[in-house]
Formats: sequence, structure tokens, C-alpha cells
Amino acid sequence: MTALGGTARAVVFAYHDVGVRCLKVLLAGGVDVALVLTHDDDPAENIWYGSVRALCRERGIATAVYADPADPALLAAVRAARPDFLFSFYYRHMLPAAVLAVAPAFNMHGSLLPQFRGRAPVNWAVLHGADRTGATLHEMTIKPDAGAIVAQTAVPILPDDTAFEVFGKVTVAAEQTLWGVLPALLDGTAPRRDNDLRQGGYFGGRKPADGRIDWRCDAQTVYNLHRAVAPPYPGAYTEVGGVPLTLVRARLAPNRTKDLAPGLHVVDGAIVGVCGDGGMLAISSLSAGGVEVSAQELHNMLALAAAHSDITKKIS
Repeated sequence: MTALGGTARAVVFAYHDVGVRCLKVLLAGGVDVALVLTHDDDPAENIWYGSVRALCRERGIATAVYADPADPALLAAVRAARPDFLFSFYYRHMLPAAVLAVAPAFNMHGSLLPQFRGRAPVNWAVLHGADRTGATLHEMTIKPDAGAIVAQTAVPILPDDTAFEVFGKVTVAAEQTLWGVLPALLDGTAPRRDNDLRQGGYFGGRKPADGRIDWRCDAQTVYNLHRAVAPPYPGAYTEVGGVPLTLVRARLAPNRTKDLAPGLHVVDGAIVGVCGDGGMLAISSLSAGGVEVSAQELHNMLALAAAHSDITKKIS
């Protein structure tokens, strides 16, 4: 599988923490990384994760960025590197057929395939209340996350874990998965098993607007949304008087109520979110535009919004 029976040579497509950790595994495993394709950081995005580009600078590895994966220059650069393998570790573009044809290609996906195929798999797993997920190394095909499974490692999702916390576990699982199977992968003896696409499902990307809370839902559903998008992701949010308010920290409350309408309330000096089934979220941190909102400030906002609603009703 390697050029002239020597060291395996690879071109790596990588970004994010998983990109950093898995690239380190290849280097520790003696793989000659000839080129790394990565992304420019988006200035509008909260960059809370590690830098593949910084790692490559430290290790003297050539990097390149192409906005379009179908750019002929990208294909030429990959071919010029003469790789024995291609690896994709949280690279954000699908690779076209011409690139995948250069060498055997493998992708690290942040779920236990075939579950949660597609974008933002950790966030979707938390949103759907899954109690486990993991990392899967699989063969790359034109269809996303559809190739044969080479290896995978499971991690638990605890009832109060946020997606950020779960992503940390998945990053470690990705490192363990690649480290465990790399020798067999390089010598051509790594196992394969069917990626049964009749199971699981495909999920698209998520936008900040998807974090809007519908308080008419049951408390567990609202709590799962909060956990799935809690900071450093954009956060689950609601509005009071036209002002967006983001849940920063919250927990499911043990008590329920039949006396309060769904939405935000201040009860005994504490902020709570009342849901459609009477269940509640105890909200320990709420923000508006990144500025903390106290229980008294929320009380004043709710009173002002109620007064404005009464005036509007009288006028109409």
C-alpha cells in the first residue's frame, strides 16, 4: 500500500479539534504527511477549537486552502503529492470523485455510523436525546458518510451533557479510533463492515436561527435544544419585548407548574422557563447580546412587555 514499500504518504483534509488530534496521530504513527488542505477561519464564527494550520506551521507541513473543492488546482496539488492515502478529518467540504480517485480515502465522522450521518452530528445527537455517540472511521464515497466502516469508538452522552462537552469526548474517541486501526490500515489488513444506510438518518447543517425555543414543547425537548446549542455554540434563545435572550446555563427543574403560561418567568427571585407540559428549566444564566440579564432585569422586561401588550389590545 505504500510507495516502494516504504513510509506511507498521505494528503490530509483537516480542520477543527478532530483535525488537529487525528493529524497528530498520523504523524505519531510515522505517516509522511505531504500536504494538508484546510480552511481559513471565518471571522464571524466563534473559534473555540484548535488550529490545524498552526500545527502544520509547527511541524513544517505544507498547507493550502481552496474555497471550491472542485477547483482543478486542488486536484493538481493532491496528485502532485503522490499520496498512498487520503484522510479527511472534519474538513467542511465534500470531496469530488476525481479527488477520491487519487488514492484510498478515509473520513472520520463524529457519530456511530450509520446513526447521525451528515452535518453537526454531535449537536443532532444531543438534540434528539441520544444517550451515546462516538467516532467512526469509514471509507469515503461520493455519497456522504456512506462508505464501509473501518473502526469506531463509542462514548456516553450523560443526561446533562452539552454538545460542547460531548464534542470533547468525540474528539478523544476519534484519536483512539485512528490510533487503534492505523497499523492495520497502512498494511492493508484493516477490517471493513457494512454501513447499513437503512438505519439512522441524514441530517443537514444547523443555523443560529434553529436555536429559537418553542416553549409549548415539553421540558425535555426544550432542555435538549439548550444542551445541543449551548455556548460556545450560538445558544437557544427566546424573546421578551422584541429583545433576544439566550440561555447560557440551565438545568431541568424537579418541580412542575400548572399556574404559569409557557415562557420565561421570575419565581422567588429566580429565572425559570415554563414549558408546555408544565415542566420547567431552572435558568442560572441568561444573556442579551452577551450581557448577563439578572432576575430583576428580566422581571422588569416582562412587566414592560405585558404593559405594552395590554395597551396594544386596548387600542385594537
